[in-house]
Amino acid sequence: MPTQNYDSMAPHARSLLSELLEDSKLYKSGQDYQEMLDFVVRLRNFAPFNAFILHIQKPGLRFAASRRDWLNRFRRTVRPGARPLLILWPFAPLVLVYDVEDTEGDPLPHDVAEAFRAIGAMTDHRIARFLELLGRQGIETQQIEFGDGLAGNIGKLGNTMEVIKRIPKTKEKKDTKEKPHYRIRLNKAHDPNIRFATLIHELAHLYLGHLGEDDYLKIPDRSGLTHDHKELEAESVCYMICRRNGVKPDSDRYLADYVRQEMTVDHFDLYALLKTAGQIETVLELTAHNYF
Repeated sequence: MPTQNYDSMAPHARSLLSELLEDSKLYKSGQDYQEMLDFVVRLRNFAPFNAFILHIQKPGLRFAASRRDWLNRFRRTVRPGARPLLILWPFAPLVLVYDVEDTEGDPLPHDVAEAFRAIGAMTDHRIARFLELLGRQGIETQQIEFGDGLAGNIGKLGNTMEVIKRIPKTKEKKDTKEKPHYRIRLNKAHDPNIRFATLIHELAHLYLGHLGEDDYLKIPDRSGLTHDHKELEAESVCYMICRRNGVKPDSDRYLADYVRQEMTVDHFDLYALLKTAGQIETVLELTAHNYF
């Protein structure tokens, strides 16, 4: 499985997304936005940005794969004359994939054919693994027994940011960093699924730039957004990642309120949302997809 490389694709991907949104006039309402998020959830074998590109091309798509994957992984062949769909690939221009409806052969495996996986897939063991992976990125996570009304929070630690910025950006330095420069606190009393959703929400704030710029993690400064705007962005990322990994977060209710208000999404940076979702999945080793 190729490693995702958002930095190598960023200028091209953002330019493509801007053009697609402007030309298509899509996602102008809350309902359209919700449907797009649900589509990204459903196509978990693709990274969020590529799932979005596929949604623009074919909103009713249920499952897609490359010609090679259809043959080698699923023992299915692409029908002659089938119309391909386009996705992006790191260090390459475009890759062709095909809708399952344009293939024939063996039935799809059960876990692929099902649009949504079972609810509640998190365990204490998995949470512990996520915290270990975050520690390698300089993000310390503590599990504390808060009152039930507080799920968690994230913040910067002291003045270590200035130290971190001077460290050369190499894998060795990242792995041997003495102190993390962010700390996430999770409510230890909560169910693992709730802790996972909280963790994703707080990471979304960080990677979306809501806490400010971070040269080390290559995060831009987007701290000037309003509180409501930040929360909607973080909940959107939380919704995508949780649902793509078998957890049903409270984001459902939050986004439902947004949809009912019939707000427009003209001011949203969809590229930032999709990129952040992909980054977090990669950091936590949640990537089940094969494509950028």
